[in-house]
Amino acid sequence: MIYELRVYRTIPGRLPALLSRFQNHTLKLWEKHGIRQAGFWTTLVGESNNDLTYLLAWESLAEREQKWNAFATDPDWLKVRAETEADGAINQNVMNAFLSPTAFSSVK
Repeated sequence: MIYELRVYRTIPGRLPALLSRFQNHTLKLWEKHGIRQAGFWTTLVGESNNDLTYLLAWESLAEREQKWNAFATDPDWLKVRAETEADGAINQNVMNAFLSPTAFSSVK
């Protein structure tokens, strides 16, 4: 397994809109495309409380490319994204990294 760490830094005041989009739309679309989430977190104490951090689980980078591209071009996703950003952008930036578990990791 590999894990994709993604951190969305929202525009101040827009975190509730991002959380709503994930809860009410994005997760259903991920399920449709076979995208597996491994957890979501907001920042309680840290650099910014405008962040949403989450992990995705992939069998391989090839699986990620195929499924993420299908999701990113899905007309239902494009519609939801446009509708939820009608009042303006939600994110300032998005960071992602691909992680490989160590031999001693409790998560494999």
